[in-house]
Amino acid sequence: MAKKESTFLTMTLSLLVITLVAGLSLGFINDITKGPKAKAKLERKVKALKQVLPEFDNDVVNEVKLIQLENVKDSTEIYFATLNNAEAGTAIVGSSEKGFSGLIKIMVGFNPDGTIKNISVLEQKETPGLGTKMKDDKFIKQYRGKNPSSFNLKATKDGGEIDALTGATITTRAFSEATQQAYDVFINEKN
Repeated sequence: MAKKESTFLTMTLSLLVITLVAGLSLGFINDITKGPKAKAKLERKVKALKQVLPEFDNDVVNEVKLIQLENVKDSTEIYFATLNNAEAGTAIVGSSEKGFSGLIKIMVGFNPDGTIKNISVLEQKETPGLGTKMKDDKFIKQYRGKNPSSFNLKATKDGGEIDALTGATITTRAFSEATQQAYDVFINEKN
């Protein structure tokens, strides 16, 4: 039996078949995982809402308000929480592209008077062991109970009142910028 000689046409057809099979496989897998990914993202969001808001009895997830801010790629999400039809708090998703490794997205919960109840980190790609410490309670507690109208959210290096994460000043600046952005949206929604 003679060995077939490799030609440009057979190589092209082989690559075409391999590419077609790989593309169809990836598309199929993406379709299968789309639902579970969306469900996991919703569960993270609900968990964050429970962390940052006072007790509430309305369906905050389905009553979300979306607004578009200048210089922000995604819509900003605003969640209004009520308890017995009275205002309980507001959660706002703030973001900054100025993290050391890019996007930092947080959810900031405000009490009706504008003080920060809590903050939850939704997305980040910061350096493990340095920037990722923004999720630690030790860092976040600096913001709790503070009203950004009378508390300077900048790092102490920049004349503010926040102790920067050691070795992660850029991350601290981006986190504070996202928190300030959420507060600015909160104030605009109050007026």
